[in-house]
Amino acid sequence: MSSHGKSSLRASAVAPRKSTLPADDVQSFRTALREALSEKDDRGRVWSAAKWGVYAFYDYDGEPIYVGQTKEKLSVRVQRHLTNQRTDAVAMRVLDVFEVAEIEIWPLWQYEDLKKSDGAEQFRAAERDLNAHEYTAYLEAIAESRHKAILNEKIPPVSEPITLPASLRRSLISEQTRRERGHPDIRIARRAETISRLAAVTRERGEVSEGLRRVLVVQAVRLAYLSAERLAFVEGHPIPDPAAIDVTALVGSVLHERSDPEDTEDAESTEDLPEPDGELDLFSEY
Repeated sequence: MSSHGKSSLRASAVAPRKSTLPADDVQSFRTALREALSEKDDRGRVWSAAKWGVYAFYDYDGEPIYVGQTKEKLSVRVQRHLTNQRTDAVAMRVLDVFEVAEIEIWPLWQYEDLKKSDGAEQFRAAERDLNAHEYTAYLEAIAESRHKAILNEKIPPVSEPITLPASLRRSLISEQTRRERGHPDIRIARRAETISRLAAVTRERGEVSEGLRRVLVVQAVRLAYLSAERLAFVEGHPIPDPAAIDVTALVGSVLHERSDPEDTEDAESTEDLPEPDGELDLFSEY
């Protein structure tokens, strides 16, 4: 057979690198995420290398949408959220990765060498401090949110607010991605799809957390406002007041779990599921 025959083509074919398979916007997002998670502070420490810390995600309007904590490693936890390898928030359709435009992380370097073998009381005290940092970041996110609510399925344990340490906040999207994904009509359609998937989860599972149903309401409010904002723009009217929708009147307080105002014990939640073992390979060939 000639060199142009099918057998020759099959023999010379080379499988593409996995890193070239994602769509351009996904590759761009992951590149920006790698760069953000590789940044160093003024002491030469990689911000995301801290084992203990708190993180937050923001949407295309700079709105805080999610706050979390980890004591496994900031880079690992964040990557699992943003590369669809989490087993909870993403899998449960609580957090749509396409909505995330910025990230902020607060490393807690003081616990870098802490181990459970150092003593139960010392470890519990560190966990209480981590909860306080998360709850403070959560309160700040609520205050900054136009709807005074974000997409956490589980509200962090109620703690006395503290002063947060220095943080790193970075954009994860290019200007081209912002133009493409940030168009209001695209965001409305995407958010409606997210709500549909989240509603399907609650329908199929039936026995889901109250927090998951609360998130469904908050997402619906976010969709309603985004749609109203777009309508006002099209009609040439003033942008509506976000306070026109009172989230608290719909779901109750978002400052503590309704079943446990003091939140002294962590309630079971999909956000509490154990982390998969091993480091993700976002920094190499994905």
